[in-house]
Amino acid sequence: MKQITTTITQRGQVTIPAEVRRMLGVKPRDKVAFTIEKGEVRLEPVPFSLESAYGSVKPSGRPEDFERITQEAKDSKAEKTALAMENT
Repeated sequence: MKQITTTITQRGQVTIPAEVRRMLGVKPRDKVAFTIEKGEVRLEPVPFSLESAYGSVKPSGRPEDFERITQEAKDSKAEKTALAMENT
């Protein structure tokens, strides 16, 4: 068993040593979970979920016109279908 020591700051924070981050496969902004069971604490990476990704992508600032996009897609499909029917 290997033991790595780190210091707790006045704000209750610790730096996860590089070797531990590599073992867990975590990088900056990833989430980790502390699991407490039978008097022991375990540190584990939190798997990706939609909840963990919420807010990670900023909106472009302009809303999409989904009705226009849908109509353009329908028109394009209709043109392709008409061309295919002419060629048969």
